[in-house]
Amino acid sequence: MHRYFTDQRHEGLRQKVRDFAEREVRPRIAEMEASRAVCHDLSRLIARQGWVGATVHRAYGGMGAGHVAKTLIIEELSRVSAAMGAMVQASQLGVAKIVHFGSEEQKKNWLPAVASGDCLPTIAVTEPRSGGHVLGMESTAVRDGDDYLLNGRKIYVGNSHVGDLHGVVARTGEGSKGLSAFLVESGSPGCRVAPQQPAMGLHGFSFGELCFDDCRVPAAHLLGREGDGLSVAYSSSVLYGRPNLTAVSLGIHQAVLDETTTFCAQRERYGKPLADLGNIKLKLGRIQSRLLLARLSAYHAVHLLDQGLPCDAELMNAKLVNAESALESARDAMDIHAACGLFTDRPVERFLRDAHHIFAPAGTSDVQLLRLGEIALGQTKGEWSARLAELLRLDPSEWPEEDTVNAPADPVPVEDVQATVPEQRTGPAGQRSWFARLR
Repeated sequence: MHRYFTDQRHEGLRQKVRDFAEREVRPRIAEMEASRAVCHDLSRLIARQGWVGATVHRAYGGMGAGHVAKTLIIEELSRVSAAMGAMVQASQLGVAKIVHFGSEEQKKNWLPAVASGDCLPTIAVTEPRSGGHVLGMESTAVRDGDDYLLNGRKIYVGNSHVGDLHGVVARTGEGSKGLSAFLVESGSPGCRVAPQQPAMGLHGFSFGELCFDDCRVPAAHLLGREGDGLSVAYSSSVLYGRPNLTAVSLGIHQAVLDETTTFCAQRERYGKPLADLGNIKLKLGRIQSRLLLARLSAYHAVHLLDQGLPCDAELMNAKLVNAESALESARDAMDIHAACGLFTDRPVERFLRDAHHIFAPAGTSDVQLLRLGEIALGQTKGEWSARLAELLRLDPSEWPEEDTVNAPADPVPVEDVQATVPEQRTGPAGQRSWFARLR
């Protein structure tokens, strides 16, 4: 079904990302799982492939390839390592604030570095006392001459320990118009990254805490105008956060199916493959069905984004469907693996742990359902996808040719590794689909 919304250039990009993930990322998974440490060098290597700049206009050195391309990049990385898929999605979420609200000078200063992988951006909104309630944040930014003095704490910041440029939303006044957003360079005096805390999953990815203590930020680093902070936070979450996390869930979901079908084909019970048992086929059928529906919802939503069409509801639904169905399929996979799934020599338990991390960011399932209910009742006050359509619409002339779709302006050589790329799995019987046979 993914071919419904992609062309040959998308397929070429997909294969290049898949090959890279198998060659460069998969050999590092055991190390990341064992150490639970932030994987700085691999994060930089991935960034320097140019993929963080998937939606950055080519005039600023980006790929100019749009949101469908961005989705498949995250999906293919997440199919191998959800941690590295999360790293890319968090950086691309950081891109949104500059693309949507950055001045021309800010775009020229930062987007080329983002596109080349020399700058990993983040966005920092959530706080310890307010959680996802953006209007409840307490961090402050007070004007002091040509600067602002920033004070407060931000938690669950994706790429906190590898990020170079933090998009920080803080209070400059009262109410919904009293929030503003700033670009804060990592290492600025008064900006400190708290130690990384052990987490359930996504080992290798950092989502930690930033502390600001009279951190001086130049007024030129204000994103948009004073009072635009709520718009920066909401538009980034809706238009990038939800589809990006959808893509991570989609990659995990595909990995669940790949691993489980292979296990069922190899493991024997009662003298025949596990896959021949009726109850196992039913569970595999449920996983396959969920994945087909999840992929359709994901790519349909970002296809609309690339067309510049209103699609806030589709983006919410894609996040809801993908986060929930990946978890359900991972649980089914654990049931099929039984005791085997409890040990780390098989990755199915990692898939379940990683899938849980996608549930809360950019809105839990209850939040998505609440917003979808408001849309059904006609209670919304406009759509971000409609307001920012001109910035989201993909210009076909910007989409590069197939031979350059996966490369930044100056291709970055990757390190030689000994790992080989396994053949693409085709299911327990190794058969092609009827659709593929009849093409």
